[in-house]
Amino acid sequence: QVQVAESGGGLVQPGGSLSLSCATSGSAVDYGSIGWFRQGPGKEREGLACFTFSDGSTNYADSVKGRFTISRDNAKNTVSLQMNSLKPEDTAVYYCTIPCPPSSKYWGQGTQVTVAS
Repeated sequence: QVQVAESGGGLVQPGGSLSLSCATSGSAVDYGSIGWFRQGPGKEREGLACFTFSDGSTNYADSVKGRFTISRDNAKNTVSLQMNSLKPEDTAVYYCTIPCPPSSKYWGQGTQVTVAS
């Protein structure tokens, strides 16, 4: 069983930055990948970013490409999502998930990100 816990959400102004962190317990590597998805109010779940353990490759949804960066800290056993140039439409609950969408099996309680002036 893998457990996932997200942290780092909050309120930020448009154009600002925020970094989310994902802590995992259990053998996340066995599932091959780890990623982030979000769900905004009245919107469907949207996969955002994915990190593949075997080769460290990453990929992103078009909506966040060039603004968001997923990275892994091996020493801390965490995965981060650095979010820059935030827009009001980025407002959502953000979830860390193993493995990446659409094959997600585990995710945490989520962390709220609100982009507003």
